[in-house]
Amino acid sequence: MFRINRENLRNSHEGPWLLLDIIMLGLLLLNLLFLLFDGLYNTAFIRDSLNAWSPAFVNFYDPIHKNFILVDLVFITIFLTEFFVRWIVAIKTEEYLRWYFFPFLRWYDLVGCIPLGGTRIFRFLRIFSILYRLHKNKIIDLNDTGLYRFFSFYYDVFVEELSDRIVVKVLTDAQQDIAAGSPLIDDITQNVLAPRRPVISSWMSNIVNHLGQSINDSKHGDVIRRHVKDSVGKAVRENAQVSTLSYVPVVGRTIENTLESAVTDIVTASVVNLLTDLEARDIEEFVSSGLKDFTPEEQNLDKEFLLVVNECIEAIKGHVSHQRWKSQLIEKQQQKKAAKMNPVVDDSDVKQP
Repeated sequence: MFRINRENLRNSHEGPWLLLDIIMLGLLLLNLLFLLFDGLYNTAFIRDSLNAWSPAFVNFYDPIHKNFILVDLVFITIFLTEFFVRWIVAIKTEEYLRWYFFPFLRWYDLVGCIPLGGTRIFRFLRIFSILYRLHKNKIIDLNDTGLYRFFSFYYDVFVEELSDRIVVKVLTDAQQDIAAGSPLIDDITQNVLAPRRPVISSWMSNIVNHLGQSINDSKHGDVIRRHVKDSVGKAVRENAQVSTLSYVPVVGRTIENTLESAVTDIVTASVVNLLTDLEARDIEEFVSSGLKDFTPEEQNLDKEFLLVVNECIEAIKGHVSHQRWKSQLIEKQQQKKAAKMNPVVDDSDVKQP
C-alpha cells in the first residue's frame, strides 16, 4: 500500500495540484471498480448469484445498470473539468512551448473520457501518470511497493537477456569478419581515406608546422629547447673525441663548452626547420611511397594482433553472457534462508527471571 508523505506534500510548492492528483486517483479507482462491477453484473451468472444472495440489492442496482452511461458521464464530467483546468493553467504558466501541446501530450486523458468500452481502458494510463507525478515529487515512494519490485526485477531480466544476446551476436559477427579477413579496413582506406589524402596531409602538415613554431617560440618552446640542450650536451660530453678537447691547456674547456653550445643550437634549429618547412606534398609523398610494402615479420605481427583482438572479444562475450539476474536471485534466496535459520529475537519477548 502507498504511504503518503504528508510533510513533502505540505512543503511542496505544487501542494494543491498534488492533493488534486490524490483525489483524482481515488475517483479513477472508484470509477474503474464501478466499470468492472457493472461489466460483471451484465453476465447472467453474476446477476443470478446476486439475485439469490440479495434480491433487494439486485432491485436497487438494476435501474443503475440500465442507465449506467449516465453514471459514467458524471465521472467523465469531473475528469474533463480537471483536464481543462490544468490546460488553462499550463497556458498561463507557459509550461509548454505551444498552447496546444498539452492535449497532445495528455492524449490518453481525452481518449479515456470517451464513453466506449474500448476507450475506457486508457483511464489506466491516467492512473500511471498520476502515480508518476506523485512519485516524482516524493509524495509516495513506488520503490517500496512489492508490485514495483516484482515488475522492475523481471523488466531488468528481460532487458538484460535481450541486450546480452544482441551484443553477443554483434561480437560474434565481428569475430567472423576478422577471421575471414573482412575487407572493411581496405574499404575504409581506399574509399574514405584515399580521396581525402590531400586534406589529411594538409592537416598533418599544419600540426607539424605549428609544433615547430611552438618550439621556436621564446616562451612556449623553452621546455623542449632545454630538453634538447640537456640531451645534446650529455651526448657531446660522452663523446670520446670531444672529451679529449678538455686536455688542451688553457682553452680546452672553453672549446668544449662552445662546441656543446653550437651543436645544441644547430640541432634545435634543424628540428625547427624540419618541422616548419614540412609541406603537405612531402607528407603525401611519404604516405604514398613509404608505406607500401610490409615485411613478413610485420605481417605476422598483424596476425598476432588480430588474434589478441579476437581473444579480447571472446572474453567480453563471456562477461556479457554472464546472467547477473540469476546471481541476484540466488543471493536473495540465500539471504532469506539465512534469515530463517537465524531469526531475530525481540528483547521485549524475553521474560526477565
